[in-house]
Amino acid sequence: MANKVAVLKPTLSVVDAGAIILGMVIGASIFETPALIAANASSTGVFLWAWVLGGGMSLVGALCYAELATAYPHPGGNYHYFMRAFGKDCAFLFAWARMTVIQTGSIALLAFVFGNYAAQILPLGRYTSSLYAALSIVILTGLNLLSVRQGKWTQNLLTLAKVLGLLLVIFAGLTFASTSTPVAPAEAPASGGAFGLAMVFVLLSYGGWNEAAYISAELHNVQRNMAKVLFWSIGIITAIYLLVNLAYIHGLGISQMAGSQAVAADLMRSALGEGGARFVSILIAVSALGGINGTIFTGARTNYALGKDFRLFAFLGRWSDRGNTPTNALLLQGAVALALVLLGTLPREGFQGFETMVAYTSPVFWFFFLLSGVALFVLRRKEPEVPRPFRVPAYPWIPLLFCAICGYMLYSSLAYASSLAYSIGAIVGVAVLVVGVPLLFLARRTQS
Repeated sequence: MANKVAVLKPTLSVVDAGAIILGMVIGASIFETPALIAANASSTGVFLWAWVLGGGMSLVGALCYAELATAYPHPGGNYHYFMRAFGKDCAFLFAWARMTVIQTGSIALLAFVFGNYAAQILPLGRYTSSLYAALSIVILTGLNLLSVRQGKWTQNLLTLAKVLGLLLVIFAGLTFASTSTPVAPAEAPASGGAFGLAMVFVLLSYGGWNEAAYISAELHNVQRNMAKVLFWSIGIITAIYLLVNLAYIHGLGISQMAGSQAVAADLMRSALGEGGARFVSILIAVSALGGINGTIFTGARTNYALGKDFRLFAFLGRWSDRGNTPTNALLLQGAVALALVLLGTLPREGFQGFETMVAYTSPVFWFFFLLSGVALFVLRRKEPEVPRPFRVPAYPWIPLLFCAICGYMLYSSLAYASSLAYSIGAIVGVAVLVVGVPLLFLARRTQS
């Protein structure tokens, strides 16, 4: 099984890989998080500064990942880095967290985005968003079980809908819409807690560039091109995000944004009337569906790999010849995601589900992201003979800055999760990760 890694052929150009990164990062979150960031920013200037800072933080992380991905090109990405730096136990816990918290939490999070905008089109009652979220998971998991493959035309259509939605928001916000309330002047950054919460949502919107590690083995001349892919992608993403948020500010104002449950729909309603709001809601809902489907697809394959590596999860390593799909992995993933939709509905209905999923996933995500930075130091010391075509500049200061950023975001995500409304999400997320520890000992015994 391990030898198959060596025969992977590089088939992705810089443009191909960049398009994949852009497609993963620029998702449905940019239509959801600006309202939450506005609620935690003290002024318009702080709001925009948070987005610029998010791009800078992502660039610092990209420098570290460029070294890891070029020195260790492997489809396992972080799983492979942890295996080499910390051993099999840490890699197991990461795979467990990805299966039960990170990936499934992302599915539920995107499902709530779909539900919020689908509710703008056809409201069904008090729990409309949660109902739509659950239906999207059931239907898309079912389609994957039936072996409905994602053709290139389907992916291109979903990406086109996403880009079209963003272009419409930018054009309408900067051309037609105009806020009737004065925009707050730039002030000093918000207090540490509030600004930290804002950055949790900002970096959630930037999340996904690190998935480049999982395509490193398939990139042409990875030693030279990986850094290009990461740097250009993050630069383009930052520019797009700034334009989108300038449109939101121009069209709605910071105060109205902070109270919005569907900020893009509210902007289009202000600019083009109810028809514009419905149109952009449909586009965003379709975009969210594409993100859900892609996350279901890749998540199930990761779970399948875990089942092949560890006997304890052997039931996940079964492949259906009839449907050519990892059936058990898909079923378990869908069941966990549906349970998370229920969890997101418990504190408060509707819109709050998205925020609860952020509380559920963020602490665990940032913990392992911090470990990625630590792994860079460990591998430099442990395997100095490994060629490193790209080396992080200003070592060790840049990796130390990356670790400090991750540590600050881990603290901020815990501070956010400690709020009364969403503490249940973080408690469950951390508890699920801790459950992986006794499972690790059981997996050891099973392997031996």
